[in-house]
Order: sequence, then C-alpha cells, then structure tokens
Amino acid sequence: MPFIPHTEADIAAMLASIGAPGIDALFDEIPAALRCGKLTRVPEGMNEMQVTRLLGERAALDQPLLNFIGAGAYEHHIPAAVWQIATRGEFYTAYTPYQAEASQGTLQVLYEYQTMMASLTGMDVSNASLYDGASGLAEAILMAVRAHKTSRKVLMPETVSPIYRSVVQSIVQLQDIELIGIPFDKSTGTIDIQALEQFDGKDIAALVVPQPNFFGALENVDILTDWAHAQNALTIALVNPLSLALLKAPGHWGTQGADITVGEGQPLGAPLSSGGPYFGFMCCKQGLVRQMPGRIIGRTVDLDGKIGYTLTLQAREQHIRRAKATSNICSNQGLMVTAATIHMALLGADGLRRVAAASHANTAALTVLAAGLHGVKPAFHGPHFHEVVLQLDKPVLPVLAKMKAKGVLGGYNLTECYPQLGNAVLVCATETKTGADLQSFVDALRGALD
Repeated sequence: MPFIPHTEADIAAMLASIGAPGIDALFDEIPAALRCGKLTRVPEGMNEMQVTRLLGERAALDQPLLNFIGAGAYEHHIPAAVWQIATRGEFYTAYTPYQAEASQGTLQVLYEYQTMMASLTGMDVSNASLYDGASGLAEAILMAVRAHKTSRKVLMPETVSPIYRSVVQSIVQLQDIELIGIPFDKSTGTIDIQALEQFDGKDIAALVVPQPNFFGALENVDILTDWAHAQNALTIALVNPLSLALLKAPGHWGTQGADITVGEGQPLGAPLSSGGPYFGFMCCKQGLVRQMPGRIIGRTVDLDGKIGYTLTLQAREQHIRRAKATSNICSNQGLMVTAATIHMALLGADGLRRVAAASHANTAALTVLAAGLHGVKPAFHGPHFHEVVLQLDKPVLPVLAKMKAKGVLGGYNLTECYPQLGNAVLVCATETKTGADLQSFVDALRGALD
C-alpha cells in the first residue's frame, strides 16, 4: 500500500488526544546525554540518477579476484536456477507465514528445508532458520544451559572461529554464562583432549565441538561426544553443512549422537555478496525441541484429506516475554533458506557429495604445491576438509598484499587471533578452483615471498 505521512494537523490532533505538548515529550525518559542530537552528518537526499551512479561505483569495488579465503564464508558454484526461483515474487516478498491458509507455498518450502537439514545432520528435528551461524551458536549455548538446569559453564574450544567466539561472548556475557576456553594440540590443530581431563566429574552444561574446526582440521568427534555425555553435559555440534555430505552426521557421533547441531548455511546456495546475508541452521534431539528457538513447520491433512502445512511449534515468546523469552533475536532468514532448499534439491545427495569431495581434493593439491615452496609449510598434520593453515617465513600481511596485487586473495591472516602460530595464513580451495587457479596461487605466493 502507498505510504501516507501524517500531516501537521494529524500530529497535533494525536498529541492533543494523549495530552503531550510535543513529539519530544514522548521521549523524555531518555537522558539528554544519550541523545544524538541533530543528524548533521547525514547527506542530502539524492535523485534516482545519482543513486544509480553511486551504487554502480560501490559495486565496482568488488574486484574479480581469484579467491582463496574461507574462514566461514565460502565461494561455491550456485546453479543459475537457484536464485531465478528464489527471487520470484511469491518467495522474494513473502514474510513469516503466520496465516497458514495464505502461505502454503512458503510453508511447504520450509517443511522441505527442515526435512533436508534433519537428514543431513542426522538429528530428529530442525527449526526454520536463525539469523546466522555465529548467533546460532549463541542460541545453542543458551538452549543447552536451559536444558541442563544445574550448570552455566560451557567449554568453548579455541578451534572454534574467533569471530563466532566473540559473537557468543557478546550475547551470553550478561546472562551469567561462563565460557571456558579449551586449547588445541599444536601438532594436529584439534582440541587437546588431555586438557579436558581437568573437568572430569565437574558440573558442565555443554561442550562445543566444531567439525571441521576453524583450521579446517577434523576433530575426534566420537571421543569428544562420549566424554561430554559421561560428564552429564550436552554436545553442541558446530558444523559446515557441506562437509556432512562426506563426514559422519552429528546425530551419529559417539554412542548417543550430538544433542544440538548448529552452523552457517551459506555454503548451501548463498553467494558471498560482500558479506551477506547468510542464515543459521539449528537441529536437535526430540527431547530438546521445546527449548529450541524459532519455529517448526509440520505437515497434516485437512477435513477433505488434502495435505496442508502449518506452524506446528512456534516458540516466539520474544514478542511478549522480553527478557524471559527463549530468544531475543527475532529474525529468521526465510529467503536464504528458500535458496538453500532449492540448491540442495537441485544438487541432491550425490551432487553435494561431489562438491565436497572436489573441494577437499583441491585443497589437498594446493597444500602439496604450496609446501613445495621455500619458506612455506603446513602448520598441522592430520586430516582436514577444505581449509589448511600454512606457516610462512615472512610476515603475512605484506605477502597477502603482494598476492592481491597479482589478482589473488591469498587467504585469511591468523597472526592477530592466533599469535602462537607465528606467520600463519588460513587458505581454502573449493570446487570452483581449477588446476590453473591453484598454479596462479602458487606463483603469486612464490613472487610475494621472493
């Protein structure tokens, strides 16, 4: 519908009706020191031609460089059909399907998405998305603490993305939840299992298990899951969904399986797109479903026996319960989930498996080529998925800058978040990379080191 602003007369009438002398009086609870004052730095409005030119200039900043950066955002091929379908008006403009009878198409897509994610993760149930992977991990920790009841301590390995750890800390720090860091083994880049022994018999709510971890290494998920359950703690699996096309599903970890599975869904059909939007996914065991934030779509039949879809469980008390709500992050990512559902349907199980296998093979080949250069060596020894850490004999930032000048984004600099690794860079090669691309990386790295 068209937007019709209030006239001065309308505003005066409303203020008179509630007995307020002016608009400012409606905000008198906010201290003057917290008010921003006049927006002096907001520029004047632009016309359509000016806006088009500005956005064109911004778009041109996205240079078509050869990308070997991963670290949680991955460059995969997305079939053209994915976004041709997802951006149809029926999907593109749809909002949360509160009115089931008018939202059957959206509800069916979400139902299919949940079915695929539950199958991929080996879990009982899936919700219909979260804001992103990092906030999804925070939601899983809050969920685990609620379910555990007696402990507010969560073991957070250093092999979890430092970005995720920062987001989680921001969300849970005022809720009396303690995140306890667990170091990693310097030879394998995986959780130091011996470091867990100090918590034997202690009251711990949950252990976070990343798979693959931030370094791309594969954790010993069976031992870690069984250890957590032996301490009466929950296991939170933090996974890359694409890797599950090859790796054991979290629902089958150890003797009982992980309790909650979360992660970032971006590898399933969402482009890098200058940083988003992405979506978080969450799956769990049936016994924890009442603690899970978000919504669950169910399939039923109507009075005439026809299949229908509806919001079966909608733990959306955040609309009314404020601080006591299951979740205070109200956004799901319905459009991204729609694209992911189409993407998974188009590729199928075999297609996802081929993409994952090609990504692993390319990274393995890249590691061999890079390690053949003087001054380059793998930081860790052990199995990995599609990322590895390389240690250089020179500072990382100048090397990456020189590689970028040659048209190659050479990886993610780890020196700030993991200084103990020295001059370390995280590199990733997905199925999009050819043999020539791998050689271009090696040539650029050789030139930067020389």
